[in-house]
Amino acid sequence: MSVTPRISARTARFAGVAAAATALTLGVAGSASACNISEFSAEAICDGDQGVITVKDVDSSGTLATVTLFTGEGSAEKLVGTKTVAGSREGTTITFAENWAPNTHYRIHVKTKQYNVDDDIKGGVTTPSTACATEKPTTPPATPEPSSPAPSDATPSASTPAETATPSPSVAESTSPAAPAPANSASPAGGSDLAETGANSNTGLFAGIAAALVVAGGGVVFALRKRGAAQR
Repeated sequence: MSVTPRISARTARFAGVAAAATALTLGVAGSASACNISEFSAEAICDGDQGVITVKDVDSSGTLATVTLFTGEGSAEKLVGTKTVAGSREGTTITFAENWAPNTHYRIHVKTKQYNVDDDIKGGVTTPSTACATEKPTTPPATPEPSSPAPSDATPSASTPAETATPSPSVAESTSPAAPAPANSASPAGGSDLAETGANSNTGLFAGIAAALVVAGGGVVFALRKRGAAQR
């Protein structure tokens, strides 16, 4: 037996072992990089006042996956929405706009055509106990205070005393009294002494009538005496 066939057979065995090891290594590496459900996670968070649910895919193979979000349980379960995502080593996140209520459970299902992933994210996601939008207390509008009416020109206000009218000086007060006439001053022409006592101009008439009545009465008395003497 020559040496050359032995070397060739030994070399062939070494080459086969190396090839098998390489295939095994590649297979393990491929399995490690394959998409699986453990590479998906979900979280309920707030985006301002709006509630959202995010799903993150850290599949480094970039396998396209369909993510479906459900709420409720059993026959009451309903579909919230469906989105697709291609994972990455750093992680790719998709967002479902869902104004969730506190302490609400959601189920997230992931399905891929490659690697035959068709499963739910373990545990799903349960929302926090506090809602995103908190109701702000409404303050009733302040009631305006009634304004005091402006005082009119005709009616004085209660706080301002009415102005006291200053009486104008009378004619008698503003005019100095006339000086009395001298006692020995001559009476006006054609006047009598009775005018100085305050009598009016009819005094002479009354005096004449009285004198006439006296004379008439004397005549009547004289006539009666004479008639009485004759009858005796």
